[in-house]
Amino acid sequence: MVEIYRKIRDLLDARERRNAVILFVLMLIMGLLEVVGVASILPFIAVLADPNVVYTNIYLNTAYQYLGFSNTDDFLLFLGSTLFVLVVGGLALKALTQWATTRYVQMRNYSLSSRLLQGYLNRPYSFFLNRHSADLGKSVLSEVGAVISKALMPAMELVANTIVAVLIISLVVAVNPMVAFVAFVVLGGAYAAIYFSLRNYINRIGTDRVIANQQRFQIAQEALGGIKDVKVLGLENGYVNSFQRPAIRMARISARQKFISEMPQFLMQAVVYGGMLTLLLSLLVAGDGGLSAVLPLMALYAFAGSRLNPALQTLYRSFTALRYGKPALDILHKDLVATDSIGGAMASTTINEKSCGILRLQTELQLDKITYTYPQADHPALIDLSITVPAKTTVGLVGSTGAGKTTAIDLILGLLVPQQGELRVDGVPVVGDAVRAWQRNLGYVPQHIFLTDDTVAANIAFGLSEKEVDWDAVERAACTAELHDFVMQGLPKGYQTMVGERGVRLSGGQRQRIGIARALYHDPDVLVLDEATSALDNLTEKAVMDAVHNLGHRKTIFLIAHRLSTVKDCDVIFLLKCGKLKASGTFAELVDQDESFRLMAAGMNS
Repeated sequence: MVEIYRKIRDLLDARERRNAVILFVLMLIMGLLEVVGVASILPFIAVLADPNVVYTNIYLNTAYQYLGFSNTDDFLLFLGSTLFVLVVGGLALKALTQWATTRYVQMRNYSLSSRLLQGYLNRPYSFFLNRHSADLGKSVLSEVGAVISKALMPAMELVANTIVAVLIISLVVAVNPMVAFVAFVVLGGAYAAIYFSLRNYINRIGTDRVIANQQRFQIAQEALGGIKDVKVLGLENGYVNSFQRPAIRMARISARQKFISEMPQFLMQAVVYGGMLTLLLSLLVAGDGGLSAVLPLMALYAFAGSRLNPALQTLYRSFTALRYGKPALDILHKDLVATDSIGGAMASTTINEKSCGILRLQTELQLDKITYTYPQADHPALIDLSITVPAKTTVGLVGSTGAGKTTAIDLILGLLVPQQGELRVDGVPVVGDAVRAWQRNLGYVPQHIFLTDDTVAANIAFGLSEKEVDWDAVERAACTAELHDFVMQGLPKGYQTMVGERGVRLSGGQRQRIGIARALYHDPDVLVLDEATSALDNLTEKAVMDAVHNLGHRKTIFLIAHRLSTVKDCDVIFLLKCGKLKASGTFAELVDQDESFRLMAAGMNS
C-alpha cells in the first residue's frame, strides 16, 4: 500500500501535492466535526430522557449555570439547536470536502492525460517502433481514467475515512473501551478478513482488465483503420466477434470487482443492527437506572455506528479499488515517470520553436561511419555507412528491400540516433537541440501520406491554425506538386474542401501530391522523398519529378525509389546492400560499374 501511495505521489507535480495537503487538512477538520457532532448527541439525549440530569451531572450543570439558563426546557432547546448546527455544519463541510476532492481528482484526469500524451510525443522515434499505437491511445484515453477512479480517488477516500473512523472509535473508547474494542474487532476484523482473502484475486482481475482493455482498443483500431479491406473481404463479423471476446471479459471483470467492493456492507449492516440490539439488552440487564440511563449511551452508539459503518465500508471499498487499479497505476507510472531514457514525461523535452534556430545546409551533409541496430533486432540495419552529400545536389538511394534505405533516411531526418558514427551538417554534429534546428530545414514526403480530417489547405499548412496559414505559400507549394489545377477545378470548395479522415475522399495520387505540397510549404533547403511518387500515374509522376528536378541546385534533394526512372537524373546515386554502401556514382556510371545495378536498370527498360 505504501508503494501505491508513493507512485501516486510521483504522478503529481509540486502544486498538485500542495493542494493534496490542503485537502487532507480539510478532511481532518471534517473528521473532527463528525466526532463533535456524534459526541453532542449524548448530552441532548440524556437531558431529553431525564431533565433532572442537568442538576446531577457536573458538566451539564456547569454549562447550565454558566450560560444562565433558568429552566431545563430552554437548555434542552439549546442542546438540540447546538446538535442541529453541528450536524448540519459537519454535513456542509463534508459536502464541501467531497466537492473539492472530486474536482481535484477529476482535474488530475486532465493534467495526467495531457502530460502522458506530451510524454509520448516527446519520446524518440525509436520508442514507437516497439509500442502499438492502440496501446498508447488506450493509456491516454482509458488507463488514466482507470487510475483516477481506481487509484487516486480511493486513495483520497481512504485517508478521509481513516480519519473519521479513528476519531469516532476514539470517542467510543472514551465512553466505553470494551464496547469500542468489541466493535473494532468485529467490524474491522470482518472487513480485514474479507479483504485479505480476496486481495490476490482482486489484483489478478485488475491485470486481466488491463489486458482485455488493450485488446479492445487494438481490435477496434485495426477494424476501423482498415475499413476498406474489412469491407472488401467481408470481415465485419470476424472483427465484431474478436472485439466481443475481450469486451465481455472486461465487463465481467468490472462486475466482479464492483460486487466484491459492495458485498460486505449487507453483512455488516446485519452485524451492526444485531449488535445494537444485543448491546441494548445487555445494558438494560446489567445497568442501573433503567431505560433513562441506557438511552443516552444507546443514542451515542447508534449515532456513532451510523457514521462508522459507512466509513469502514468506504475504507474496504478503497482498499479493493486500489488493489484492482494497481496494474493500471503501474503502467501509467512507468510511462509517465519511471522511463529514464529521456527523464520521463515529467521532464518535458519540448523545444520552443520560436527560440530554436534553423540549421542550414550550406556545404555538405555527412553520414560518418554510421551503424544502427533496431531495438530487439538481431542484425544491424546499417553497418559502418559513410556518405557525403554536397549541398544543393539531388541524391538517390537505391537498393533491394532491407538494404537500409529507409533507415538511412530516418537517420538523416533526425528520427533515429546512431549507436556508432555521426550525422554532421556543415561539420556540425546533429545532436541535442541541433536535431530540431535541422528538422526545421527539412521537407519530408513519406510513401504513405498522413492526412487529417480537415481542409486541403490545412493539410498543406500542416499543424498551423487558420490565422497562421500563408495562402501564397499554399498555392506555390500546390503548383509545384502539380496539385493546384485539380484543387481549383476538381474540388467543390477549392482549398477549403474537406478531405475526410486520412484523405478517404481523395485518390492515392491526390493524397500523395498533398504530401509533396506539405513538404514544400515552408520552402525548406532539404527535401526528402521516400517513395513519394509511387502512387502517381506515369504522367503525373513525370510532371512532379520534373518540378522536383527543377529545384535542383537550389535545394538538396534525397530520393528513395524502387523505380530507377525516378532517380535517373540524380547527380549521384548511392547503392545500398545489406546495410552497407556497395557503390555510388551517376546513373550511367553505376550501369557501367555494378552488375546488380545494371540488372535493375535492364528491368526498368524491359
